[in-house]
Amino acid sequence: MPSGHIGERTDLWSILRWPSRLEWRIARRYLRSRRSSSAASLTTVISAGGVAVGVMALIVVLGVMNGLRNDLRERILVANPHLRILTYGAGLRMDDWRKVLAVVRRQPGVVAAAPEVISQAGITAGQDYGEGVNLVGFDPDTGTHSVTSLPQSIKKGDLSFRTTKPNVDGGILLGVRLANRLSVYPGDVVTLVPVTEAKVNPALGVAVPRFWRFEVTGLFDTGMFQYDNQFVVVRRDVAQRFTGLGDAVSGIAVRVDNPDDAPAIGQAIEHRLGYPYRALDWQTQNASLFSALQLEKLAMGLIIFFIMVVAAFNIVGTLTMVVADKTREIGILRAMGLTAPAVARVFLLQGAVIGGVGTAIGLSAGLVLAYVVDKSGWVRINPAVYFIDHLPVHVEASDVLVVVLASLAIAILATVYPSRSAAGLTPVDAIRHE
Repeated sequence: MPSGHIGERTDLWSILRWPSRLEWRIARRYLRSRRSSSAASLTTVISAGGVAVGVMALIVVLGVMNGLRNDLRERILVANPHLRILTYGAGLRMDDWRKVLAVVRRQPGVVAAAPEVISQAGITAGQDYGEGVNLVGFDPDTGTHSVTSLPQSIKKGDLSFRTTKPNVDGGILLGVRLANRLSVYPGDVVTLVPVTEAKVNPALGVAVPRFWRFEVTGLFDTGMFQYDNQFVVVRRDVAQRFTGLGDAVSGIAVRVDNPDDAPAIGQAIEHRLGYPYRALDWQTQNASLFSALQLEKLAMGLIIFFIMVVAAFNIVGTLTMVVADKTREIGILRAMGLTAPAVARVFLLQGAVIGGVGTAIGLSAGLVLAYVVDKSGWVRINPAVYFIDHLPVHVEASDVLVVVLASLAIAILATVYPSRSAAGLTPVDAIRHE
């Protein structure tokens, strides 16, 4: 571009220098309103506001997606171990579980391991209504080395399974939603029917299931809809008799020091145990759910990102109007010796200030809004669909860094065209501009 000065460069490297004090003063003047020397112009406020809205929306949306992922993970792991050591085959049966348990406990990274029984059953509280439930049997460990955090989710009663009623087969814990639906409370008796153990009646010639009577000794509330709505817990030895496993168990439940390391630790245990044992980690069990959340986070982030792109076009329009409005002034400055790169830096500074102020405001507003939404829990959602009852927001530092850098980069890139246009004005043509 012509610059009016022989040998004067207006390439990118000549522009990207630290601005002088004069360039800062000119940039601040162009950002202000004509009527007031201290107030910012309306176009400057609108441009910065567009950037702020985009940054705020992007931070909140990414925080919501992170919150859903983290909250779901925490609630899934309340009653679900990090790892399950199972066997291949249609039937979940492990006869030599004591030997397997010893091997698992020696694996580095394993914090706790215990045998468990998992099955399904029918449940009724004595009325005409009954439904199917998932039955879990494990040793009643309420200490710090328990495999899951279910002991901390018990709202009424405890994990002792102590009964007070005569002629019952043991104690049982129910999820609060299941208990409310059955209208039962601690001290009431429920009837369970196993789906695996049914003996043939010699008189009738058909399989007749046995009816088991359990006293409700406690209620748990994990906050996870699936668990609170469908799970029941009994002692391991009772579950073994209930399912007809005898001395065998369904598998080994394992807790590791870092849940994200569960797949690697599971592979190491598989290698040590060999066939027919297999490891099933919590990430594999819920892979489709977390993959959908990650894809949704990417899609939502891309959609909100376009708000920032729109704000960038607003910056381009604002600076282009400033160039058109200040053409004569630019010509005078050029005639007084201001170089073309210096003129370009003036408008680059304006875009940087607009982007920086908008990013700072959007960042502050986004963090505050995310905190309020997360702590208040006033955004309620359907737990039957999302497994949780309110909208969680968790802002990660990596997301904030990416959003801030992207916002500043877009704001600066938006100044390239107007700054080069201003730098290309020759002093004579600019002064003669009407």
